[in-house]
Amino acid sequence: MSSMRACGEVVIVANPRSGGSKCARYHVVQRAEDTGAQVWMTSAEQDAASLARDAVRAGARVLGVAGGDGTVSAVAAVAAATDRSLLVVPAGTRNHFARDLGLDVRDPGLALGALADGEPVRVDLGAVGPRVFVNNVSFGMYADALLEPGYREDKPGAFAAVAPGYLKGEQWLEARVNTPWGTVESPQVVLVSNNPYDLAPPRRPGYRPSLTTGRLGGIVLKRPAQAPPDLLRHLRDQLRRHQHGPPPPGQGAVVWSASDITLHGDAEQLDAGIDGEAVRLPLPVECSIRPGALCVLLPKDRPGPPRPHGTPR
Repeated sequence: MSSMRACGEVVIVANPRSGGSKCARYHVVQRAEDTGAQVWMTSAEQDAASLARDAVRAGARVLGVAGGDGTVSAVAAVAAATDRSLLVVPAGTRNHFARDLGLDVRDPGLALGALADGEPVRVDLGAVGPRVFVNNVSFGMYADALLEPGYREDKPGAFAAVAPGYLKGEQWLEARVNTPWGTVESPQVVLVSNNPYDLAPPRRPGYRPSLTTGRLGGIVLKRPAQAPPDLLRHLRDQLRRHQHGPPPPGQGAVVWSASDITLHGDAEQLDAGIDGEAVRLPLPVECSIRPGALCVLLPKDRPGPPRPHGTPR
């Protein structure tokens, strides 16, 4: 791996705002430059995807990305399209993709160890139309929260602002989703993930045990006609209880996996969140999986899976 240390062969695209300026707090730029990598910062004039494309044209053999899932997704799309390896530096707030890669998210700079002893590992990418996602695509309540003013500064507050209408059944998604157990009309939440989540305790919410199943994860939540007082807890319990089998009639939660998931509807467009970034997508919305589409470069000294070829640690 020593040849990758040459200046210009590794370019890391960094979002200085991600994670509350986590790059600055952990001195990611200096630590990356000490390895011989270049760090290019996003700005109002140049987004992550355009910088990644510029880096490929300049001769970069490895693309790095320091930021949250939205920034990672943008650079991952370029890496996959140009057959470059991707180095993920977890400098976002939640770092879902980095966590499920088995990276140590307590210190973003530790991921730079991959430049010395990296293991190339193939993982899947989700796709919605021409766009890719590393974590998920959300519709309904979660997507609406992204549109709230100040979402980045106060995510719990944004969810609190939009949740009441959905929980009371006064708001819903103007779309329908086909599931293995029938079509769900006008749900409150649709979540399509790059590989299925493990929802059973004691796993943390949003954990994916594998990024190499070649399957999307689908979650649909619809408010039951007779909603219990604590609707959120009810839906959460139903998700965990029935994630590997058909849901009981009228319970309001459907969980399954598939190679493709499509949302249909009469509207022209749907608001959505792709890896936490608000977008508007034309209907029908077609989600699919791209098995092994992305090569990630991971340090050998990391807390967890995946190992090469998807072999568990």
